[in-house]
Amino acid sequence: MMHRSSLLCLALILFIAACGDTDPASGTGHGETPAAVVEQESGLQDTALPESHNVIQTRLGDLDTLVKSRVIRILTVYSVGRYYVDNAQAKGLVTETSQRFEDFLNNRLKRKHVRVLVVIIPVARNQLIPALLAGRGDIIQASLSITPEREEWVDFSIPASKPLSEILVTGPSAPQLDSIDDLSDQILYVRHSSSYRQSVDSMNERFQREGRAPALIETMSELLEDEDLVEMVNAGLLPWAIIDDYKLQWWKEVFTKLVARDDIVFRSGAQTAWALRKDSPQLKKAINDFLKTNREGTLIGNVLKNRYIRDFDWAANALKQEDYLRFKKLEGIFQKYGEQYGIDYLMVAAQGYQESRLDQSARSRSGAIGVMQIKASTAGDRNVNIKNIHNVDANIHAGVKYLNFLRNRYFDDPEITSRDQTLLALAAYNIGPNRMINLRDKAEKQGYDPNIWFDNVELMAAKDVGREPVQYVANIYKYYLAYLMSAEQMLQRHAAREKAGIN
Repeated sequence: MMHRSSLLCLALILFIAACGDTDPASGTGHGETPAAVVEQESGLQDTALPESHNVIQTRLGDLDTLVKSRVIRILTVYSVGRYYVDNAQAKGLVTETSQRFEDFLNNRLKRKHVRVLVVIIPVARNQLIPALLAGRGDIIQASLSITPEREEWVDFSIPASKPLSEILVTGPSAPQLDSIDDLSDQILYVRHSSSYRQSVDSMNERFQREGRAPALIETMSELLEDEDLVEMVNAGLLPWAIIDDYKLQWWKEVFTKLVARDDIVFRSGAQTAWALRKDSPQLKKAINDFLKTNREGTLIGNVLKNRYIRDFDWAANALKQEDYLRFKKLEGIFQKYGEQYGIDYLMVAAQGYQESRLDQSARSRSGAIGVMQIKASTAGDRNVNIKNIHNVDANIHAGVKYLNFLRNRYFDDPEITSRDQTLLALAAYNIGPNRMINLRDKAEKQGYDPNIWFDNVELMAAKDVGREPVQYVANIYKYYLAYLMSAEQMLQRHAAREKAGIN
């Protein structure tokens, strides 16, 4: 059996994974229903961001509160084309629109270097609304349709999509159906939290009024996304599934045995939107202002949609499970040297991703080499003394050992938490230890805490150095947190697919 740490790393480079009760608070995603918010507080206590930056921490409030915390958390799900990983890099419609939203907010707030960060948090679809209401996320961007049931619990932005329909898609094992009425006494396969379930309930109410037997409901795992169900239909494991009509355009070149039954419609005219907590007028206005120039139908919205939906190579990418291989090949090296020097190896893996996208062939104009972008002169210094950094093992060893040297030489102070020792060392890795000494001195003279990076020494770095060290540390921490929060969900989704018979 695989060691748990190995399983965590298997999930690591995917950042996130998508993987009910009809109670609206249990989620209700529009046709897509991801898994639970992964609460790993016990494993994050020593390594989390400062309290104002801790994305795991429960936090409520409107935009002014979120700006003070400097983190806005987007809840979403893993779905190929929308939020996925390609060659070890997070991509997709949600990824890019979230970055655009971050830029939009910081431009509006006139933030240059010390920015408000927009962090994507993956959860299962049946936990989107519970996580939002509990304050473990601030916005849902996951193709939620606007329904009366959901409006009892959350507020919605202006529509982000054109009207859509929920239709039946059939496969090779489906019996003959002449109309939607033929689904009386048939089994329908839906996630409990999805709007599809609500549509089936509405259909069954009509059947009962007309004296027909209701359709039987087979509840599917919340860890399975629409692409999983469609794959099962295409393979004959299920006779049919209910799907938003536009999604079939994505998969027509991938799953060739599907038949779209445009005549069997469960809901029409629905629109998707971003969701947020009620009584958040500032955040709602910001989202609406953003969507006016970025939603579907706008120039930018159409470009983004075409890039990740119409022009995306679904045949090459759909349901691909190999995207973590670049990290997987390096996993043992990160783990070995992380353990040797007492640094969380997911942190140094996140650093390697920031430095080079985990590419050993990377070279900089300044002479930095490989995954950890370390110079031969630095690696050869007596405090590191690692040779042949053109070799990936030696390169990672040199990078981790140098980071550990910085931490121990300059920040080994009982008044500095282990978390901030690492964060300060990361900044020193980026701009050099001498500049960090000066920045800490300046921070203390100006009334900031020289032992804390975020909102303290970070501010001096932004003022005196510029954006690079601030963004460098922030990016590494965003990657690190994403790794931690995605791992369990990735494992659960793999298990759900295997249980469902999907290879």
